[in-house]
Amino acid sequence: MKPDALTAKTVTLSRTQRVHLGLEAACVIAEEAGFANARRVFVIAGRTLREDTAVVRDIEAALGAAHAGTWSGISPHVPRADVLAGIAAARACDADMIVAVGGGSVVDAAKVVNLGLHHGITEVSDLDRFTFAVRGKAGWSRPAFEGPTRTLIAVPTTLSGGEFSALAGVTDERRKKKEGITHPGMAPAAIVLDPRLTIHTPEWLWLSTGIRSVDHATETLASTLSDPYSDGMAESALRLLGEGLRRVRRDPGDLQARLLCQVGTWQSKIPSASGVPMGASHAIGHVLGARHAVPHGYTSCVTAPGVQAWNATHVGDRQRRISAALGSVERPAAELLDDLIRELGLPRTLADVGVGASDLEAIAEATLNDMWAATNPRPLARREDVLEILQAVA
Repeated sequence: MKPDALTAKTVTLSRTQRVHLGLEAACVIAEEAGFANARRVFVIAGRTLREDTAVVRDIEAALGAAHAGTWSGISPHVPRADVLAGIAAARACDADMIVAVGGGSVVDAAKVVNLGLHHGITEVSDLDRFTFAVRGKAGWSRPAFEGPTRTLIAVPTTLSGGEFSALAGVTDERRKKKEGITHPGMAPAAIVLDPRLTIHTPEWLWLSTGIRSVDHATETLASTLSDPYSDGMAESALRLLGEGLRRVRRDPGDLQARLLCQVGTWQSKIPSASGVPMGASHAIGHVLGARHAVPHGYTSCVTAPGVQAWNATHVGDRQRRISAALGSVERPAAELLDDLIRELGLPRTLADVGVGASDLEAIAEATLNDMWAATNPRPLARREDVLEILQAVA
């Protein structure tokens, strides 16, 4: 029997220093401000959390005199114009520390606001020199620049997992394209996983972003570019998310189940943050978000099973690990993903999220130019390959 090839790679770890599990967010943020000797803390928060709950007010009160200002102007998918407005608001407060409280768009925006403060960004076009591009099969072209020095603290209220990465996604409204900006220094210094705050998150958003994290884990386990460390994280993530999401669906007040989901999300992001590339599900999802405003979680609900079904001929052996983590090694990974998503009451087709047959050609073409299209385990060589996936989930 031929032995397995030796895995040889470098795993890049995040610069995040602390992850606080189950502690009260307001108290932890005040402590973190003290660690950083911060005197001008700027809070970027989701609108609903700020306007309809006491979450943000509690954080402001805990910060006391160190609270410099709060801003809540980020739209889904992080439009460039919103990021620019956030940079201006933080600059007006002379912020020396940033706290992001909200979903993935809020956290990603805070990373770029922090970067923009450091580099004095004042125009939307200034972001051009920080975004990285995909050069077809040649891979990525990442610009070199200095990272931010201000402390960033992330308090996520969804399961999208962006807080565990130094990468931020920003939408260029001119081209309707999601772009990436990354630097190791953009990662939050600390992350606060407080399940009490997530009670305010709408059920559809909590559950669908949970499937987004499931998608991170499944694309890791299906990837031929993964490694034993990343595979272990992804398998654990799937088990925690599978249990936690079902429990929260049955009982939204189950805080321990919510914490299981948060830890599962953390584990699901470790592989991509440490260098494991994603695949077609994320590539198509970026296009659906930028062109059709489909929420990130919903994109994975629609694409994840179809992509795994399409990949099965190339990575069936690796997909058995997905099946095992989802509870049945005898069944295909795509079927088990479909079962989980339907059990949670989430959309499963492009039609469910308002994308019609007339849109598929353009989506397929744009997907080939996404950063993750080149790293799908079954090669996406032609527009027809993407169309085959899209038509299966239409």
